[in-house]
Amino acid sequence: MTDDHARPTPPSTPLTRPANGAEVVVDALIRQGVDTIFAYPGACSMPLHHAFLLHPNQIRVILPRHEQGGGFAAHGYARSTGRPGVCMTTSGPGATNLITTIADAKLDSIPIIFITGQVQRASIGSDAFQEVPMIEICGSITKQHYLVTDVRDLPRIVKEAFYIATTGRPGPVLIDIPRDILTSPIDAAFDTPEDFEQYYNPPMNLPGYVGIAPEISATQLATIAQMIRESKRPVIYAGGGVISSEASEVLSQFVRQSGIPVTTTLMGLGCFPSKDPLGLHFLGMHGATTANFAVNEADLLLAFGVRFDDRVTCNVEKFASHGRIVHVDIDPSEIAKIKKPTVAIVGDLRQILTRLLALQCHPNESLQPWYDQINGWKQSEPLHWNPVNGWISAQMAIDRLWQMTHDRDDMIITTGVGQHQMWTAQFYHFKRPRTWISSLGLGTMGFGLPAAMGAKVAHPEATVIDIDGDGSFQMNIQEMATCTCEKIPMKVLLLNNQHLGMVVQWEDRFYDKHRGHTYLGPIDHPEWRGAGDGLGPADRFPNYVGIAQNYGWAGRSIAHVDELDDGLRAMLESPKSFLLDVAVPYQEHVLPMIPPGYSVENMIRN
Repeated sequence: MTDDHARPTPPSTPLTRPANGAEVVVDALIRQGVDTIFAYPGACSMPLHHAFLLHPNQIRVILPRHEQGGGFAAHGYARSTGRPGVCMTTSGPGATNLITTIADAKLDSIPIIFITGQVQRASIGSDAFQEVPMIEICGSITKQHYLVTDVRDLPRIVKEAFYIATTGRPGPVLIDIPRDILTSPIDAAFDTPEDFEQYYNPPMNLPGYVGIAPEISATQLATIAQMIRESKRPVIYAGGGVISSEASEVLSQFVRQSGIPVTTTLMGLGCFPSKDPLGLHFLGMHGATTANFAVNEADLLLAFGVRFDDRVTCNVEKFASHGRIVHVDIDPSEIAKIKKPTVAIVGDLRQILTRLLALQCHPNESLQPWYDQINGWKQSEPLHWNPVNGWISAQMAIDRLWQMTHDRDDMIITTGVGQHQMWTAQFYHFKRPRTWISSLGLGTMGFGLPAAMGAKVAHPEATVIDIDGDGSFQMNIQEMATCTCEKIPMKVLLLNNQHLGMVVQWEDRFYDKHRGHTYLGPIDHPEWRGAGDGLGPADRFPNYVGIAQNYGWAGRSIAHVDELDDGLRAMLESPKSFLLDVAVPYQEHVLPMIPPGYSVENMIRN
């Protein structure tokens, strides 16, 4: 490990002597290449906010309307760029409002720096006003965490935080800073440019941490190449690790050379075009039937940058049980954690795929019989939906949006969590990495709107659309104000069924259709209570278009098929933030579905 590994080139900054710890933190962030931070102020973080005011042209401070909104905006920034997102709050409730976003980053391997204010050092442990032990609370959901106790440690800690967040398997790092550290004066010499460089680039102190991938032996690679040559029904199972290692392009080259079909996880969507002839789309609980059948029948499964999570494997014992497995991942703790592979390699996926390319890996025999079988599944088991008598279904709306935008290179899609999320994964076909942004490991409702906000800040030239459900959308609806006040024009396609759709689906399938508080409309509304067709009246509650307009957005509400194209065009062409409220039926189910604990043999298809 070298101290200057992956150091960014900092923007030119005036050599101004920092007066206190807060100014050191801000200077250190700028030197790490940070250009945007999502930050909500409070008593213990106020010194940092005033330090940011010294650099208005170098770092943009965006004020969310809720700390969770700021945390998920940092997700959108990081997931769409691959660079660390940064967010900040004060102590106590401000800090605890970030916990869900921290856990989300840990499960999805997202590099985010979380900075929280803390009560002064002398008050720690005394149950002081707005004191919570963030380090203890977040110990298991961060990749690393710091409680700063000496102002002299700030430059080192900030440098280490970015190094840890971005090397190896990416993840979140928490820096908890007492207020008196932020206001402490700085006792250091700043007479020459060298003094600044030495101060802000100290040696790191990371005993035991290995941020650089180990070397891969030629023997390991030769073994994999031989397994590929011997295979007759190979499948590549590609996950989020392909995207985080920036290996999408080399994966595509490997697929072209080897001719091996590709299925992805939900985290891996976009690492290989799902509409490609060799694409099988995503696999798992709600994945394409073709992908699940192919993995079930494969004699060789090349698992690249995946962790065999339960929504993919369902029944672990029966998952991919007919062939050999090669597992490649940057994180050694994932190897054999869930599924024991035949061959495992810990290393950087892009480097490994590059070296496999040089070995000219392709099966010795023609894969045409395997292609014929796969194409037969594609034709007989396509993803589809049933029309609903002139009304708009959620699947139809998403499919039509894809048809209208699939040839554009400026599209970024985020989602909330629920049925709309799975339908987006099924019917909006992604062809490039970092254009699909969704909470997948933690499955956090309320993710879509603030994540879209962060992605739009990172890509102001892009068209960013949050495809959301009404239940998920309301959980961070306040960030509509942030979009207006901060001039972040984005769009929401709201699939409004007045229910918690995915929970309703489970009630229908596993609870004999008994309803347990899954209806979101007014309980005394006779046209909605028990909703016969699930579409409801034109004045359904709440009036999302009215809410949008009160937040300074444009909006439109539609319910019938003949309104869909005009509504989508209005959303896409609007120069300002736009919400398209689409009434959809609540009785629709996301299919196919493999019930939890079951295998592909038990897949529900209708």
